Amino acid sequence: MTVSSVDDVNGWKPKHNAWIVAFVVTMAAFMEILDTTIVNVSLPHIAGSLSSTYDDATWALTSYLAANGVVLTISGWLSKVFGRKRYFMICLIMFTVTSFLCGMSTSLGSLVFFRLLQGVFGGGLQPTQQSIILDSFPPEKRAAAFGLTSIAAIVGPVIGPTLGGWITDNFSWRWVFFVNIPFGILTALAVMVVLEDPPWAGKRKAPVDVVGITLITLGFGALEIMVDRGEDADWFGSNFICAMAILAVLGLTGAVVWLLYTEHPAVDLRVFCDENFSVGTFLVGAVGSILYASAIIVPQFAQQIMGYTATLSGLVLSPGGIAVIMLIPFVQWLMGMITVRSVIALGFAFLGGSLFYSAHLLPMLDFKHLVLFRISQTACLAFLFVPLSAVAYSTVPQYLNADASALFTMSRNVFGSLAISGAMALVTDRRQAQQAHTVHWMTNYHPPYNEALTQVQQVMQSRGLTETAAQAAATHWMYKEFLLQTAMLAYNEVFVILGIISFLCIPLCFLFSPTMIGGKAAAVH
Repeated sequence: MTVSSVDDVNGWKPKHNAWIVAFVVTMAAFMEILDTTIVNVSLPHIAGSLSSTYDDATWALTSYLAANGVVLTISGWLSKVFGRKRYFMICLIMFTVTSFLCGMSTSLGSLVFFRLLQGVFGGGLQPTQQSIILDSFPPEKRAAAFGLTSIAAIVGPVIGPTLGGWITDNFSWRWVFFVNIPFGILTALAVMVVLEDPPWAGKRKAPVDVVGITLITLGFGALEIMVDRGEDADWFGSNFICAMAILAVLGLTGAVVWLLYTEHPAVDLRVFCDENFSVGTFLVGAVGSILYASAIIVPQFAQQIMGYTATLSGLVLSPGGIAVIMLIPFVQWLMGMITVRSVIALGFAFLGGSLFYSAHLLPMLDFKHLVLFRISQTACLAFLFVPLSAVAYSTVPQYLNADASALFTMSRNVFGSLAISGAMALVTDRRQAQQAHTVHWMTNYHPPYNEALTQVQQVMQSRGLTETAAQAAATHWMYKEFLLQTAMLAYNEVFVILGIISFLCIPLCFLFSPTMIGGKAAAVH
């Protein structure tokens, strides 16, 4: 079966309004997307409450992301095994149940275990949501529908730290998980009423690809653990990290080879024969990396360098979500005026420029300018998520929609979760490099340093300190200022690196077919 729209298959259309279906399934996916970042700012509180170190508490994040990445990849196969609606319901209900269990955890071990289960069931929500929307809307209306899903994909990581910080500061970290329960129950009831399986998406016999699933689990699980724990374990100076790296390479390489040649693969990689989909999947992975990396380093900078509370650092991100919502209608109009690949190229150019603009962090930066930096970054994503989703699926055969949705969503989320760990490691690395480069100026043989130290010492003495105490206090102040300055340089450098990645993506945009969504196609491959 090679048809590309729901109207071509026995005239099937959803009984309920397609927009109601899209809204309901997007609410479920939004809840899962939110949980990717909502826990980040709560980790210090979780560590203190459960009598563990911050380093150990990060396993609550690692376990979720590792399990999530594995299930994302095989969600298309699981939909065939259980039937799409039934699988979506199982994921939604169990995600809600495991959220409750996470909130009730009394030890770090139980929290990590329940977070792993939460990642397993949460991993099926986003790709299944995408395939439902693909089948519920004809191709000419999918761009508008993807506007709704893109709001969830972008706004979720943006408001996650804000909501998590506010809940943690005002209630308890446990409510970060409990907040899912009422939304999960209401969404499950709505899904039960409005969602139905088209003839080709019901339960059917699907052979179990034990080897493929095992290799995917091994590869993605080891890769996530390696990247997430690498910085703390001294990367390849650790035997554990080396072992994870070897397992990741063997697992992922073996998975690709096996899936290409086995008769009944867990995920059909033939979908990558479609050029639009292949390029779109790669580019959405790059977008996910930049989105999640910036979503973690901005609040980290606000809290660790600027001294903001968890709530205030989260509020830095929120206005960017509003900017995306306002811009998406304009982007949808623009896709009918110029080719989609031009819109995507424009988005990467804007994003690269905004990241370069953001690389001007200063010690005395105020809240307003920090918010403007973040708005400039997030607003550009409106030019990327909707067009990428629309063009990536535009030429994929209907019978491959489930596999395409799984791989497309996997690329965005897995690259995004790896970028969270990578960005934090990069900040630490560049900070150390800047300290090593700058420390030789912090010496009595450097006149500007002596002048600054003398001025600070005089201020300390004017406040009543003895000459010896004032000298010690001045030296301590200069050291703190040194750490602040090198941290600023490190964060600026990371923003420049992310900007370069954005600009490097621009030429790849022109590998897409030059089509217009909502207008006439200039060419179709």
